[in-house]
Amino acid sequence: MSWSGPGDGGSGRRGYHHGNLREALIDAALALIAAKGPAGFTVAEAARLAGVSPAAPYRHFRDAEALLAEVAVRGYDLFAERLAKAWNGGRPIPVRAFEDLGRAYLAFARDQPAYYAAMFDSHLAMETHPELQAAGDRAFAVLREAADQVAATVPKGRRPPSLMMALHIWSMAHGIASLFVREGPGRRKLPMAAEELLEAGVLLYLQSLGLAGGE
Repeated sequence: MSWSGPGDGGSGRRGYHHGNLREALIDAALALIAAKGPAGFTVAEAARLAGVSPAAPYRHFRDAEALLAEVAVRGYDLFAERLAKAWNGGRPIPVRAFEDLGRAYLAFARDQPAYYAAMFDSHLAMETHPELQAAGDRAFAVLREAADQVAATVPKGRRPPSLMMALHIWSMAHGIASLFVREGPGRRKLPMAAEELLEAGVLLYLQSLGLAGGE
């Protein structure tokens, strides 16, 4: 992987200017995660890539785990934005918007592999990083809101639990993203697009609940 900042001539070093050290370190961490995985970098490496002294990062991050947690928090916030945009308040109709939500999940895994790895592969303890738990909850809240609206289209006596729906769709989208979308030696081949597989799975799932034209 090659990574370079604006105006660095492709050297892989991102210039540091007074006041943006935190951002430079986060950018450097993202590049290192993309190249080595979330457990494959040190603070010293991030400092070197950011073009600062090895001691400089400790003004903002106590260790590599704290830097990784910040990257994961930002990833979840971006993830939540992408999901909310795809959901679009349930327009044009909740069931169709629900399908758009699933596609946005796969697109994020494909387009933001470093953030995705920091979020889901870093093995950070949520109790140690409550800000990470809060960020993850904000992203999941979009799925929960979508499930609430979709479930509400079913008469009360037959309405499925929306939390269950959100968890099922999350599991389905995450499994397909992990197995068939993310680049790497473990990626499995599909005879179809990952989006088509997810769309079919979501359709069958919703039909099993009496949604999407099914009984």
